Amino acid sequence: MTQTNESSINIQEPRMERYNPHAIEGKWQDAWAKAGLYTFNEDAPGEKFYALTMFPYPSGNLHIGHWYANVAPDARARWMRMRGHNVLFPMGFDAFGLPAENAAIKNNVDPAGWTYRNIEYMTGQFQRMGTMIDWSRAFATCDPEYYRWNQWFFTEFFKRGLAYKKGGLVNWCPKDQTVLANEQVVNGACERCGTPVEKRNLSQWYLKITDYADELLDFAQTDMPEKVRLMQTNWIGKSVGAEVTFDTPAGPETVFTTRPDTLMGATFMVLAPEHAKVPALTTDEQRGAVEAYVAAAGRKTDVERQQEGEKTGVFTGSFATHPITGHQLPIWVADYVLVTYGTGSIMAVPAHDERDFAFAKKFGLEIREVIRPEGGAAMADDAAEPYVGEGQIVNSGEFDGMPGGKASIAAITEQLEARGVAKAKTTYRLRDWLVSRQRYWGTPIPIVYCPEHGAQPVPAEELPVRLPDNVAFTPTGQSPLKLNAEWMRAACPVCGGEAERDTDTMDTFVDSSWYMYRYLSPKDEAHPFDPAKADLLPVDLYTGGIEHAILHLLYSRFWTKVMRDMGLTTQSEPFAWLRNQGMILGEDGEKMSKSRGNVVDPDDLVREYGADTVRTYLLFIAPWELGGPWDPQGINGPAKWLGRVWNLYFEESPVGPAEKVTDAELRYAVHSTLKKVGADFDRLSFNTIVAALMELTNTLVKAKRSPVYGTPAWDEALHIFNLMLAPIVPHIAEEIWTERGGAGSVHTQSWPAVDEQAATRDSVTLGVQVSGKVRGEVTISKTATAEEALSAAKANADVARFIEGKTVVKEIYVPGRIINLVVK
Repeated sequence: MTQTNESSINIQEPRMERYNPHAIEGKWQDAWAKAGLYTFNEDAPGEKFYALTMFPYPSGNLHIGHWYANVAPDARARWMRMRGHNVLFPMGFDAFGLPAENAAIKNNVDPAGWTYRNIEYMTGQFQRMGTMIDWSRAFATCDPEYYRWNQWFFTEFFKRGLAYKKGGLVNWCPKDQTVLANEQVVNGACERCGTPVEKRNLSQWYLKITDYADELLDFAQTDMPEKVRLMQTNWIGKSVGAEVTFDTPAGPETVFTTRPDTLMGATFMVLAPEHAKVPALTTDEQRGAVEAYVAAAGRKTDVERQQEGEKTGVFTGSFATHPITGHQLPIWVADYVLVTYGTGSIMAVPAHDERDFAFAKKFGLEIREVIRPEGGAAMADDAAEPYVGEGQIVNSGEFDGMPGGKASIAAITEQLEARGVAKAKTTYRLRDWLVSRQRYWGTPIPIVYCPEHGAQPVPAEELPVRLPDNVAFTPTGQSPLKLNAEWMRAACPVCGGEAERDTDTMDTFVDSSWYMYRYLSPKDEAHPFDPAKADLLPVDLYTGGIEHAILHLLYSRFWTKVMRDMGLTTQSEPFAWLRNQGMILGEDGEKMSKSRGNVVDPDDLVREYGADTVRTYLLFIAPWELGGPWDPQGINGPAKWLGRVWNLYFEESPVGPAEKVTDAELRYAVHSTLKKVGADFDRLSFNTIVAALMELTNTLVKAKRSPVYGTPAWDEALHIFNLMLAPIVPHIAEEIWTERGGAGSVHTQSWPAVDEQAATRDSVTLGVQVSGKVRGEVTISKTATAEEALSAAKANADVARFIEGKTVVKEIYVPGRIINLVVK
């Protein structure tokens, strides 16, 4: 555990009569910070455990979603610490990005000042949450000391051929004369000025994530939810098939297909609107219609183009020649084909593909059946849908009778290769990572351009290339870097001559791809992270939202594999165990948003109820991985529960009618709960932990009014209960610990051991029926014989009243379940 001056934790003040979170929470937060209670010490004893929650963007305010994402991992990190692990639990801020730049443009403020003010406020909010975050390791990705290493990585990637520049399609705002990221395009228009965006081919920087496509499909060394694995697998989109070449008036055109067995069913060809051959294939008669269609398609995002809906397209006026039959296939342009997938063109087989079928139906194109279900009838002319199964090949000449699908792909591809019209091919949906951004508030790309030596990386000793201060944002929205002539001037690293800086900044997902490594040595000036501390890797438990599955989570896996190949780490995965939390919805069941008016402000809740109550409710509200709607009345239950917990320890005398609770019953309740809570922490089932602690509270309240009150069993129960409370409600647990004379902090204590014998109930309580109606209950040994059980039942005073003066004609005893005495 972390070594601290435990004596400095204790605060002796007069005890309050009633539970008042506002009187205790702030003082304990200050005491923990002063004592360095949560400062991670690499040399402290205990097996190291690295727990990490995805860091937030410094928008200026932590919302209830941040609380939901952080409270549960905090509770578990505390539990791991009490179990003897040396736990690293850091936090930072993902600070570059569009919101700060938009704020600068809209309000004429400095992005850096805006960001750091937000960070300061949000850090205070995290501390008021009562987390065990080690703030000594905090950083923001906009710190030059951090983004220096973004630039160092970029130059190393460049030297290894993993960073390169090429022409690529981007979103372009013709009014602002700037490239827009996908998130800056709203309903096909620039979010800044409302002008419809266009697609333009511009020179951009890319990282070669495709070199790692196959390895990224291997999840053997990381435990991720099945949904995340499936999303990443689909995003990478590995497809095995063949490339088939068709002759066109603009030259040979190669298409990729996963179903070469359907080649004879191709009846037309479709090109993406951005395909390079579209102008050459468009006849004069069709040019106006094609150009208008291409322009309209350029205003849509790839996501919009892939959505279900009525298919659109336009005929180019040209035809392709089928490589086997010689048939002339009309060539169309349609936006459901993407230039970024395959070759940007497809052979359309409408009888056996849903999108091609819908397109053919709309435009009256031929539908030719070449795959038929085993033993099935021929496809009807008025068929309502295509057959997409594997089936059997028909109407395909020499291929007739062969099985369709995977069983024949290799054999058919081999025959097509022999004819010189196709070749086996594996393709991926994944494309190289476009990291260029024409924005100011990001990491400057560390490349200079020399008239003689071309693009050259900035030497490591000259890093970081700092963002210039006091920049002016123009009304056009262009990056100030393009307008800063002094900043753009540089010297060529090769010849020393005049050179010019690259004015692009990096995608902010670069910042988050390796930040978990920087926490190991955030002040290191010689390395991105200290390799001597790599025994903490990978992250043992990484938590955050599933919305990052195919961006941040995929990119961070890629980055780790590159660092491994650079010799910086021996790990192939950044995290050993990944789990996603659900989402807290508004009271109306919708996603929280200011426009809906359903946002819950956690600061308001803390002011009213205290942090421990908010923590409890967020852990209790729903299974953590699912989330659920906010119930404004639901928080009253946890508030009342903590009041009962307080009274349990500090009410001077038992209140209420006397109860019958034995030592054995109390110890069973405590140790069986302790066992359950430990198992639930292990599987991240936080709502059931809170439920178990609430149930145990009921038992303890009864025990306080029974003969067990004041006995060693009672003292043991209060001690263990205090320790079980600590990860969930750290402030009240610390107050209870100190008031009861505990040494140091409750958060440096060991998690109690389960007494397995006490946690196993030796007896069982059964309802006793008389002629089918429950008249009483008895507690008997689990090993009681039928004679002993029935004798105990008859001796019960409540039961005896109903059998007195009557004849028992039948006695039924089902061990562990029921006793029934039938009388007449």
